[in-house]
Amino acid sequence: MKLNKSNVVVNPYILLIISVLAIAISSIMIKSSHTPPSVAGMYRLYITVLIMLPFVSWKKLRFTRLTKCDWSLILSAGFFLGLHFLFWMESLSYTSVASSMVILTLQPLFVMIGSYFIFKERVNKLMVVSMITAVFGSIIIAWGDIGVSREALIGDGLSLLGTVSIAAYMLAGQKVSHKIPANVYSVIVFFIGGSVMLIYSLMNNSSFTDYGSSDWMYFLLLALIPTIFGHFIFNLLLKSIGATTVSVGVIGEPVLAIILAYFILGEAVAASQIIGGLLTIVGMGVYFGAKSK
Repeated sequence: MKLNKSNVVVNPYILLIISVLAIAISSIMIKSSHTPPSVAGMYRLYITVLIMLPFVSWKKLRFTRLTKCDWSLILSAGFFLGLHFLFWMESLSYTSVASSMVILTLQPLFVMIGSYFIFKERVNKLMVVSMITAVFGSIIIAWGDIGVSREALIGDGLSLLGTVSIAAYMLAGQKVSHKIPANVYSVIVFFIGGSVMLIYSLMNNSSFTDYGSSDWMYFLLLALIPTIFGHFIFNLLLKSIGATTVSVGVIGEPVLAIILAYFILGEAVAASQIIGGLLTIVGMGVYFGAKSK
């Protein structure tokens, strides 16, 4: 299967693996930083826009027939993206990466329900069972690190709001993906998302300049790795494989995080993580196999 009507000729599932690998790194980066989440998210998206602008042909917008409804969806997508980063990045200040990651893997379930009502997208029983298997595997992976406390519950609640927001963002993106080039769409929604966090930061009197060189490098890496190689590729794939399939790929994030930690940090892998990882891989493999048919 190849991407259609696009300059990209790479198999979409290879691109999906690359994008999931990119976002798997983001939670570790965010957790290790002490900068305000809203400021980090704002600079993350604004820097991404600056990097992508030279590669965007705005002339293509003249030949796209976007209605007022389409523009409303694009603006809504940017708004939901900003809420996602705001809620999810803030959640990491209260709860563990594991807890936040487990809640984030519920994203394909929300997207699947939305796709059913919005796009009349049908899924067979095998696809539903395989998706649930993959989600269950990710829960097993992180179960040992999940804590229960008042702060953890606040963090989990924020993570859930962020998960619902990213599901809405992907559904809106799929709705207009056939009408606007992915790079043009991404620049617009990234700018709107960054502006949402700018407003939030202003309301909280956050500093915009009082940061060291390591913090600015952190903002740049967030823009390059999880945003361009993560979320931009997600937007690119919406037209070819759809929001539900892209969301299922996100379930593989905990598995990739474990592999990275093992090879880069030398962290030990528990038996439960191996079992959960295998369940996730099997569930995703069966889903993608059924989807491709």
